[in-house]
Amino acid sequence: MKTFRNLFLFGILLFAAISMQAQTQPVDDNGLAIGGYDVVAYFSGGAKKGSKSYMAKHNGATYYFSSNANKMAFTKAPEKYLPQFDGWCAWGVAAKDTKFPINPETFDVMDGKLYLFFNGPFNGEPFNTYEDWAQRTSELKKAAHAKWPKVKNSK
Repeated sequence: MKTFRNLFLFGILLFAAISMQAQTQPVDDNGLAIGGYDVVAYFSGGAKKGSKSYMAKHNGATYYFSSNANKMAFTKAPEKYLPQFDGWCAWGVAAKDTKFPINPETFDVMDGKLYLFFNGPFNGEPFNTYEDWAQRTSELKKAAHAKWPKVKNSK
């Protein structure tokens, strides 16, 4: 019985760890953008889940915000807060010429722009694309912006 309980607890912990590293499409099948994270909050220092109570639509996607002030800031100037590359992994665009899903808690704000990254299991191993981005930011940022028009139209 004790072994079963320990296995059950291990399973719960494993599920929680995997869930915390979950990847999401920039806009999911229900139209929710960035996994429900507040795109304005990134600019004040952190990834923060939004709430259905503070919701706005933009270009067919639904964005959640953690406060009415953030919602209002977004509705006044959405382009200021939208992530680069339509929310796809910046590293994936730059290094692999493709669209990777993102972990909304792995991000960078530079030069007033939001960049999101894949960070989770890949082929059974942990893989955080931000690590390479941080090492080669200038090179990868330039490459991503140059490649985005072609990658944007790919499937």
